[in-house]
Amino acid sequence: MADVAREAGVSGQTVSRVSNGRDNVDDATRERVLTAMRSLGYRPNSAARALRLGRFHSIGVIMFTLSSFGNMRTLDAIAIAAARAGYSITLIPVPHPTQGELSIAFNRLSEQAVDGVVIIIEAHLFDESDVELPQGLPVVVVDSTARDRYPVVDTDQAEGARLATEHLLGLGHETVWHIAGPAESYSASRRRESWEATLRAHGATVPPVLLGDWSTDAGHRHGLELARRPEVTAIFAANDQMALGALRALHESGRAVPGDVSVVGFDDMEEAASFWPPLTTVRQFFDEVGARSVAALLSEIEHDGTIEDVMVSTRLIVRDSSGPPPRRD
Repeated sequence: MADVAREAGVSGQTVSRVSNGRDNVDDATRERVLTAMRSLGYRPNSAARALRLGRFHSIGVIMFTLSSFGNMRTLDAIAIAAARAGYSITLIPVPHPTQGELSIAFNRLSEQAVDGVVIIIEAHLFDESDVELPQGLPVVVVDSTARDRYPVVDTDQAEGARLATEHLLGLGHETVWHIAGPAESYSASRRRESWEATLRAHGATVPPVLLGDWSTDAGHRHGLELARRPEVTAIFAANDQMALGALRALHESGRAVPGDVSVVGFDDMEEAASFWPPLTTVRQFFDEVGARSVAALLSEIEHDGTIEDVMVSTRLIVRDSSGPPPRRD
């Protein structure tokens, strides 16, 4: 830093201001300092700066699975939002969403010097009364419940399932069958509960739930079962991948979509518009969920701020896989 100051003809304090991104340096002086830094190959020591300021400009992300479409889209949005704010991310996958695994992941992040943590756990883990995270780091939870202990940023799962179910009932279907996500998934539970509540609110029969695992194989397996039932005219799948599997099963079974059976998914993945027929689905705004989770965390980190839980709205995207039920002669 002293070499840079001599090269630029400024004080060491001015070099410090420029290297720390302060705005109380005029443009001409800043450019001289930056030119000197480039000439001498100077790079600010981020580790030393972190020790001095007590901040590392790094965000930890604890994630249950990297295989789900929603998680990957949310992680991508978090990485972009963090980079724009001048933060890096450190990712710790958690193979099994248990209290022990979560504590181990949290401790690993604590050792790697992060300023805060975003947890994308997709499970009812925080419903357990004995789950407590170590104190001292700001935390934001995505796609779960935190029982009022940490801020939550999530898609309005209940709203999305209601939109899907009401859409099918509005087309004239007597009821809607549901291929649900796994029982341990928080978002799947919220969608399933809202589907059931919507049917009851409209005086419709609630069929048995078929539990899946988010995969096309699960959608295909349950789709074959539903295709054998002539009374099934509408299916709401808890994600687009299971909806795709159901579409294949219906085609294989000779049930026309939407002539015989309507199908609605959830997510609006990029490929949904290219399914055959193009899939009616509920759009989640993963970019907004990721950006708002980072904004909430930075509010805690940089300003000791507190925020209310954030629910990001969904939107029903109507395409060709849904229509009125077949006429009964």
